[in-house]
Amino acid sequence: MNTKNLRGWFWPMLCLFLVLSFSCADEESKKYSIGFAQTGFNDEWRKAMNQSMQIQTNFYPNVKLTILDGEDNVEKQIQDIEQLIEKGVDILIVSPVKSQPITPIVEKAYKSGIPVLIVDRKIEGQYYTAYLGGDNYQVGSNVGNYLASISNEPKNIIEIKGLSGSSPALERSLGFNNIVKKAGKLNVVKTIESNWESYSIEDSLKNALEDIKDVDYIFAHNDRMALGAWEIAKEKGLQDSIGFIGVDGLPGPNGGIQLVEEKVLLATILYPTGGDEAIRLAMKILNGEKVPKNNILSTTVIDSRNAEIMKNQFDKIIQHQIDIENQQNKIKQQQETYSTQTTILKLLLGLLITSILLGTYAIYSSYNLKKKKRELELQNKRITIQRNQIRKIAEEVKKSNEAKVNFFTGLSHEFKTPITLILSSIESLSENKVLRDSKLLREVALIFNNSKRLLRLINQLLDFRKIEDRKFILKASETNLFEFSNLIFKDFEREALKRNINFSIKSNNEDLKVFIDRNLMDKVYFNLLSNAFKFTPNNGSISIEIVDEFETNFVKIHFKDSGIGIPNSELNNVFKAFYQGSNNNKSSSGIGLHLSKEFVELHKGSIEVQSKHGTEFIITLYKGNAHLSTEEIVYEPDIIDDSILNFDEDFEEETFSKEKIGNEDERYSILLIEDNPDLVKYLKGKLGLEYQVYFSDGSDGVEKAIELVPDIIICDVNLADISGFEICKTLKNDLRTSHIPNIILTSLNNKESYIQGLQSGADLYLTKPFSYAILLQSVKSLLYNREKLRYYYVNNVYKLDTEHNFGLFEQDFITNINKYINENLDNSNFSVEQLADKLNISRVQLYRKMKAILGVNISDYIQNIRLEKAKALLDESTLTISEIAYATGFSSPNYFSTSFKNKYNMSPKVYRDKH
Repeated sequence: MNTKNLRGWFWPMLCLFLVLSFSCADEESKKYSIGFAQTGFNDEWRKAMNQSMQIQTNFYPNVKLTILDGEDNVEKQIQDIEQLIEKGVDILIVSPVKSQPITPIVEKAYKSGIPVLIVDRKIEGQYYTAYLGGDNYQVGSNVGNYLASISNEPKNIIEIKGLSGSSPALERSLGFNNIVKKAGKLNVVKTIESNWESYSIEDSLKNALEDIKDVDYIFAHNDRMALGAWEIAKEKGLQDSIGFIGVDGLPGPNGGIQLVEEKVLLATILYPTGGDEAIRLAMKILNGEKVPKNNILSTTVIDSRNAEIMKNQFDKIIQHQIDIENQQNKIKQQQETYSTQTTILKLLLGLLITSILLGTYAIYSSYNLKKKKRELELQNKRITIQRNQIRKIAEEVKKSNEAKVNFFTGLSHEFKTPITLILSSIESLSENKVLRDSKLLREVALIFNNSKRLLRLINQLLDFRKIEDRKFILKASETNLFEFSNLIFKDFEREALKRNINFSIKSNNEDLKVFIDRNLMDKVYFNLLSNAFKFTPNNGSISIEIVDEFETNFVKIHFKDSGIGIPNSELNNVFKAFYQGSNNNKSSSGIGLHLSKEFVELHKGSIEVQSKHGTEFIITLYKGNAHLSTEEIVYEPDIIDDSILNFDEDFEEETFSKEKIGNEDERYSILLIEDNPDLVKYLKGKLGLEYQVYFSDGSDGVEKAIELVPDIIICDVNLADISGFEICKTLKNDLRTSHIPNIILTSLNNKESYIQGLQSGADLYLTKPFSYAILLQSVKSLLYNREKLRYYYVNNVYKLDTEHNFGLFEQDFITNINKYINENLDNSNFSVEQLADKLNISRVQLYRKMKAILGVNISDYIQNIRLEKAKALLDESTLTISEIAYATGFSSPNYFSTSFKNKYNMSPKVYRDKH
């Protein structure tokens, strides 16, 4: 046997031993839980019930009994039952304080799947498993029969009832009074209400004994109240003239049996607690046995004739219970001893087997050490060879990556030259007076602004390469921080005015000078402000605040905006290269903030971000130059040269006039959904020469399309609030806009995006950069095809039946219209409103939809179908003109003839004669 085989059987054997050792313990650990909601713990009868339950439970070692004290309070007992339900007891035993209030919570437990055993007192309804208790009606009957049997003459009786609303009080009283009425010679002269305790009857019984002079018997619903009644009667010297009868018949001091022996009570009715029977019945239910719904305990009368016998029997029972408890305690001790010894034996056996197995394993392991050592040497040699190969591959990858990066950097440098030439040419053109007086100046400005943006992006990419290679050298010069900031502030003022953004700058020390690299810090400012303007909505606010901390050696620059903010979970990631936030739907390179952080740290400063009601970036810089080396400090005049070309005016759509063709109402309308302002201005200027152009930034694109119902929609995909695909899909699935052609514009040029565009219902998919000529021709083609479809429908109305299936949403719509019209062709009362109801749209929507698709009024369309059908009948049938008029839904032949003549310039009769 080798070591490998040994390992194969060693661990399974050990696991098997452990499983066998503890499986029995797991089986024995399974327990049942019984929850008992007791009325209260105050009286001896309840205590006796609890004790007998505990004794009986000890016979079942796998059962745990929980008894809760209801304190004779309904609300407290409801809370106890709720607690037991939440605990998930296996069976619930309830002795209700009152029947009616406890019924709902008992029903709740029963309906939740918990078996419910009601003891002693009943509830209303049948939502419980079983009832166990004495027959309280029989208890009352026993008292009545007993008094009737010992009384030959008329007797007066005072009845002291239990708690009002409890089932024992109601049933005992009912049984007693029924027998009294039958006996005739017994008379209940007074009924006193109580709460089962003697103190509750003190005043009422005293008053009754003063008012009623001739009282022969007092029947109390339990022995405690009977004893209390005897004590009150004793105070008045009436204890010998009145016979007292109680209920419970408990043994022991102050129990009913002792009180009978001491002649305090004339008699007591044995009312068994049923505690042991309740546990036995509960176990039957838990074991799945069938039990009766009602389980009645027997009762009997105890008086001077049998009190001693009953006392002796109870004493024997009590002694027997004590013996049982002692025996159970000894059994428990023996079980614990046995369990401890068994556990120790198992552990010793386990240790012995483990030792043998480990010894065997050690012996066989020693034989295998040399083999393992040899395998490790061979493996180490292989790893060394693989490591050398990986190093070689890594060097090759590094060289390849370096070559790619150098190519990328070189290409970026190559881009700078033509862009610089473009900017220089535009600067020259902008100085040309002829160009400034023409409408081309707007397009020149558009070229300039986007060339400048492209130059900044290329510079950022080159800066990123330098940062990665650590080739940046700081060139810090003393600079007035407020003047430097204010100069950059002015570059963004025009954008703030256009968008009504509250843009401000302030400082608590406008004369403060710090050492900064103006070129690098200009890029930091530009990145932070560009982001602020990108993510701040119109009418928002952006501020720059310079705070000179006079008591420290630092100055802080706060850039704060009221934009969309950054999720707290992403604040630590915003300065990572190429990172984009989850709520960022704007296109971006993802390196601007990374570069800003690197540039600030080159100044030995820091930058942090906070996001609450917007975003705030805080730059912290040193004052003075002690933190810089001599190589990092240069001396330049405190003049900031802004060499970037700026036009003197803002070029809006209104800065040049456009030639308008025809009446505005006669031109086709286009809804342009785009959030790039430059592209919007460009397309509105171009398309506006031929079409009526409306605009949306995407936030209200669907709403505007429904409101305007344009002839065509041009929609970008990457919008701030919603995807263009979603807008297209929504409009194509809406009956009001499904007929409108959609052109998708996007920078996504992959197969998946193209398929998604078609799935959303787009009629055309154009990728950026696109040719305006292609876009214009696409618009014209879609509108031409729409007109062809419209012409086909209008001129072939009578040929379209319900079996046509064109596959397009609006074509299906027309087919449904034709179907409903043809179904009601002979109904002269069929109206536009009825047709709209069948199509599940409003009358106004139906009119607008038909006007957009076919360019005709829906009423005229229905009339045309009727007339086309009538013309066919005139050609093909022998029906009279009147019959044809009614068959095609005209209210009268005269109206039919008039309508026919208006459309075909001849009467039906003349038409039939000619054809």
